Amino acid sequence: MEQSVLTAVFLPLALAFIMLGMGLTLSLKDFKNVIIYPKAMILGLINQLLLLPLFGFFLVYVFNLEGAMAVGIMILAACPGGPTSNLITHLSKGDTALSISLTAISSFVTILSIPLIVNLAIVHFGEEGSVTLPVGETILQIMGVTLIPVSIGMFLKSRLPILSRKADRPVRIASAVFFSLIVFAAIFKERENLVSFFQLAGPATLTLNLTTLLLGYLFAKVFLLNKRQQICIAVESGIQNGTLGIMVAATLLNNSAMTIPVAIYSLIMFITAAFVIFIANKAHKG
Repeated sequence: MEQSVLTAVFLPLALAFIMLGMGLTLSLKDFKNVIIYPKAMILGLINQLLLLPLFGFFLVYVFNLEGAMAVGIMILAACPGGPTSNLITHLSKGDTALSISLTAISSFVTILSIPLIVNLAIVHFGEEGSVTLPVGETILQIMGVTLIPVSIGMFLKSRLPILSRKADRPVRIASAVFFSLIVFAAIFKERENLVSFFQLAGPATLTLNLTTLLLGYLFAKVFLLNKRQQICIAVESGIQNGTLGIMVAATLLNNSAMTIPVAIYSLIMFITAAFVIFIANKAHKG
């Protein structure tokens, strides 16, 4: 994909805006959940930061993916949860505070892990001709569109709490619109190859989504977490930050083919998330 205004300017700005919105929902006390819920936090982080990349790597071989498709799956698996996972957890009556803390902490850690995992994937899956991610520069760029906007959002919430509360809903709506436009743009760019890309990456991304949702729930159940924490761990394990993944592929790696698994996953994710919300709310009423 040639660099365009969309990938070079709009996409990073849109992601920064989405992360700013997440920051408006955060405060320092939310991070106390690391101490209050150590078992839940540790389990959630292990699922997101260790098991997800390993499972993504496994699926690449199961579905016999190669080159850009394989690297795209690994980009997706390397990404943390995002504001979408917080919203889905909330709508599913899960532990929203735990969800926000997991998203925030994993976002900090993946600033370091994303360039390492992606570069290993590029070399391993035969994409040496692609642009690799310079680790130092990538860390700074990801910080610029994730950590810094979140911090600004937290600062605004602490200084202007009333304004932040009023801005929360409009920012959430705008974030959803931005996210949808980004996914649509990525798919539209490769519309002629979409059917073949979906045939290649669709089964793998659907399996990744469903299996990580299920494994997250089962692991939380085995470790005797309460029901709200089980829902949170499931969602945080199975819902990834697709916007960040598309930015890594389209803006940092300048490779449109690598965005396709992430874009397809993002579409599938919303469908499965609707089922999770429905089932969780039905179980809650029962």
